[in-house]
Amino acid sequence: MASQRVEYLLIGGGLASAKCARTLREEGAQGRVMIVGREPDPPYNRPNCSKGFLRGIEAREESYVDDPSYYEQAGIELLTRVSAMKLDPAAHTVKLSNKEEIEYGKALLATGANVRRLNVEGCDLEEIHYLRTLGNAEAIRSSVADAEDVVIIGGSYIGCEVAASLAMMGHRSHIVMQEREPLERGFGEQAGRFFRELLESHGITFHAEDSLARLEGDGRVAKVITERGVELPAQTVVIGAGVAPDVQLARAAGLRIGESGGVLCDSRLASSAPDIFAAGDICEYDSAMHGGQLRIEHWDVAFNHGATAARNMLGQDLPHTVVPYFFSVLGDWAELEYVGPARSWESEILRGSHEDGKFTRWYLDGGGSVKAALTVGRPEDLEHAGAMIAAGAPLSAEQQAALADPQADLAAIASSKQ
Repeated sequence: MASQRVEYLLIGGGLASAKCARTLREEGAQGRVMIVGREPDPPYNRPNCSKGFLRGIEAREESYVDDPSYYEQAGIELLTRVSAMKLDPAAHTVKLSNKEEIEYGKALLATGANVRRLNVEGCDLEEIHYLRTLGNAEAIRSSVADAEDVVIIGGSYIGCEVAASLAMMGHRSHIVMQEREPLERGFGEQAGRFFRELLESHGITFHAEDSLARLEGDGRVAKVITERGVELPAQTVVIGAGVAPDVQLARAAGLRIGESGGVLCDSRLASSAPDIFAAGDICEYDSAMHGGQLRIEHWDVAFNHGATAARNMLGQDLPHTVVPYFFSVLGDWAELEYVGPARSWESEILRGSHEDGKFTRWYLDGGGSVKAALTVGRPEDLEHAGAMIAAGAPLSAEQQAALADPQADLAAIASSKQ
């Protein structure tokens, strides 16, 4: 027998659950709303871990999605340091690590993702770090305080953001990455070259088209050896090898899992089990604008998923149609924003100039439709880019040429495609 009943049970203590809970209350949900999270903190914005909080210029509380007092005021029960251990979709129950069993009316799975850990020789040495939580960020900040040499494994968001933050703190670092250019898998080689040159100008060294072979040291890491034989001294190592959706609970409960490893959902974010929705990193949903199932790992996706899931838990029957948005901050030198994503593209169009650090790169498919856009220093382009992506309509040769003209009226192009 369940020890108590909750009308809305939100499993996962991150942004998706926080936004879902707030939206439920704002949309008039009655009954108990409970968030179950395994971390010690209330829901917080994870991007801060590699930026201001890592640098020590933002307090822990500044990362919180809502002031902790909000949950009590809104009648939202928040359980921290508690994990969901077993989900029974047929009985509508969840067993928690605190030994309680909860019966739910509707449930949200927002269990997030776990970092991919590298299994190489020396991986158990001290001062080898992964970054996912506020606690991880605190550990890295403490570790680099007495480290002369820092090596970062991975040239994507985590690697570049951490390197930039450490540079702002006065620490030079080396990045070992498999790619030719940082961030090129999402943005292409030319944009990647811009980011590499920017980071290099602030003392960050890249070792491209290489990977980690082993780590050496006596108790604490002292050296990184790459597959190409490069030897780098290191008293701190930060590994950014990506994440994997945490679907252990969902898989054990028999929910369908998609090809990219997420909980398979329809366009309403409903899973294969009645009354169970998914949001955030684990949600692999049917996206009409992307032509199939889509799973994205980013805070903004969790934010918008949470709102859509809440409304559909209330029976509003709304497809998730928000164009995914991303951002990344590289020190005080560049803020990049991106809408998409483009799974692949046939051509790129540059608006503005890499030289002055203000540009937009458009990513088009073979039919001339905009699939994504990356901007640095031109945030005004994003709204129009999102409208073009949502419309999915091909652009004429004249309109494509206008995308390259910083003076062209993007609003006219976007409105013509709606």
